[in-house]
Amino acid sequence: MARTNTKRSALRHLLALLIIVLSLGALTGGLSAWGDGSTTPRLGLDLEGGTEMVLEPVLENNQQVSSGQIDQAVDIIRQRIDANGVSEAEIATQGGKNIVVSIPGTPTTEQLDAIRKPSQLRFRPVFVQAYSDPGAAVNPSGTPTDTPTGTSTGTSTGTATSTGTPSAATPSTSATAQNGVVPQALTAETTPATPTATPTGSASATTPATPAPTETAPTAPTAAETEAAVKTQVSTGLVAMGWDKATADEAAAKVAKEYVALDCTQPGALEGVSDLKDAPMATCGADGVTKYVLGPVEIDGSEIADATSGFQPGPNGAPTSIVEVALSFNQAGAQKFAEVTKRLYGLQSQPPLDQFAVVLDKSVITAPQARAVITDGRASITGSFTIDSAKQLAQQLKFGALPISFALQTSDNITPQLGEEQLRIGLLAGFIGLLLVVVYSLFQYRALGLVTVASLIVASVITYLAVTVLGTTHGFRLTMAGVTGLIVAIGVTADSFIVYFERIRDEVRDGRPLVAAVETGWKRARRTIIAADAVNFIAAAVLYFLASANVRGFAFTLGLTTLIDLIVVVLFTHPTVQLLARTKFFGGGHKWSGLDPQRLGAKEEVRYRGAGRFGPACPTTDAPSAPTGSGAPAGTAAPAGSSRLSERKV
Repeated sequence: MARTNTKRSALRHLLALLIIVLSLGALTGGLSAWGDGSTTPRLGLDLEGGTEMVLEPVLENNQQVSSGQIDQAVDIIRQRIDANGVSEAEIATQGGKNIVVSIPGTPTTEQLDAIRKPSQLRFRPVFVQAYSDPGAAVNPSGTPTDTPTGTSTGTSTGTATSTGTPSAATPSTSATAQNGVVPQALTAETTPATPTATPTGSASATTPATPAPTETAPTAPTAAETEAAVKTQVSTGLVAMGWDKATADEAAAKVAKEYVALDCTQPGALEGVSDLKDAPMATCGADGVTKYVLGPVEIDGSEIADATSGFQPGPNGAPTSIVEVALSFNQAGAQKFAEVTKRLYGLQSQPPLDQFAVVLDKSVITAPQARAVITDGRASITGSFTIDSAKQLAQQLKFGALPISFALQTSDNITPQLGEEQLRIGLLAGFIGLLLVVVYSLFQYRALGLVTVASLIVASVITYLAVTVLGTTHGFRLTMAGVTGLIVAIGVTADSFIVYFERIRDEVRDGRPLVAAVETGWKRARRTIIAADAVNFIAAAVLYFLASANVRGFAFTLGLTTLIDLIVVVLFTHPTVQLLARTKFFGGGHKWSGLDPQRLGAKEEVRYRGAGRFGPACPTTDAPSAPTGSGAPAGTAAPAGSSRLSERKV
């Protein structure tokens, strides 16, 4: 029964490995056939070439750029690109102020956006919010019937709470088809016409007919009226922030003129927008429709500790269908955010003064309402998000705070730094190393060395499929450093087999039958293999998180192949040896099996054979032999239930 259970267990492990290989193969084929995947691993910048972009800092008013600002910008751009996958991009400085970004292959839209939008991320209060779509229809209440929803960059409205309770945002202004933007204070009331009775005959005629009432369209304010209303609202907001009334009126008058002149539907509308930290600004939303007047900067993007996206958890901790962006600040940012939300929460009756806008590259990427006083520095932003738009907004919040703005100066295609010849040499080196391992295994372990060869083949197939799939799903690219990690993994994998096989041979030398030697050797070797692979994996993880550039590629492939080594040893090598131990060739200790007891110098184990007789036990099988005179031929198993024929080790 024990042997049957062991065999079933071995077959189950082999079946599990087969399912893993087939799943990876199917995933690779599916991504290639129905997605943008490939059946070959993606190569890095040094092996395939790519695109080189030069970013030049945008300096205003004799602004000077420091080396510290450039270094900080390099780190943030690298984080943005790496957030889209392990792409092995190279980022360096040029001339002390320019930044050179080299990306392998053809850059994706996300990578280009991460590079082309390297400006400051800031939090500003909202004073005016309206829609500047000239084609928006107007219902009798004066509210546009077409309200923009979330775009790929997030939503222009939403809520920010400490508990994550969603609530729809209310537009603070209304729009007309004539001039686009009308503050609520100027929205005309709809007044029905007063009917008059007109007799249609003599004095004794019937009751005069009453004409049906008609509605008059709301009167569109002039530009001067819009400017005056905006000035009043902005001045009110500045005074609420503690500004002097005269200073607030002066700043409000200036930004009101900019607001009236701004047309968000026109390309390049934000080029002339002023983005001074200590002054209000007129700007547009990322949707190209919403128009804002924002207050001075209250929180800088550098004070964000983390931003993540996902489904908002419910009261019981289970995820709901609401998509949220979870935002957290550092200590200084949390204190400022508590003061901001306290002031905005008290203005809920005066929308849009209860909103704050997140501004990236002069554009509002989201403008949630404050529905709670958030004192712990952790907020939940909800709205018309999709999973993709929430993820992009979270990345913008997390990696958006560059110290200065940059413009794309040049973009050129570059040739491979090493090319196919170097890749061919690297693969040749790996093949030679693999061949040496195979030769050593066959010389040292005879036929048992074929298990090593088969295990290396299985590990190679899984590694190839895994690297190919990761190239499609996570942007992983194989560089020369990564190829080096794969070559080193051959030795790591072979080392696991050597530890296991030597443990088995040690047990055979001690006189154990082969089946028992396989199980006992595995129990002892397993701990050593897991400990060795754990050390390798920890070293790879430390290299990956602390190093940069190509070293991360080496660390990634080393860590990946270490995990694959464990899978192969557990699901293939050990089950295969378990099954081979029950064959006549290996179990009988053939001299070419690698497990010949005589060649290994096995000890003769003395067992009690009954009837007062002792003799050597056969180390290649654990089946007892029938004693002479029992009626059974020599070397056969004793009948069940005969205690007289049982063997006892002495």
